[in-house]
Amino acid sequence: MNINKFVDKKFEKMTLKEIAAAPVDAIAGISESDAELLKKAFKVKTVSDLAKLKYVKWAQAICTLADGEL
Repeated sequence: MNINKFVDKKFEKMTLKEIAAAPVDAIAGISESDAELLKKAFKVKTVSDLAKLKYVKWAQAICTLADGEL
């Protein structure tokens, strides 16, 4: 899977495990100041922390269920 569009250039050569452990600003479009706000608000430090954040999971579940709603 080519994830180069999803991560900042300096993270393109890393393994997925390394990216998961990387700071959240490794994700393209998330700045260092955004990352600091996530850290202060939700204690999110890494890409993995962001993925495991209950609010992210809730939002994904709502959208998935909404897609199947009649």
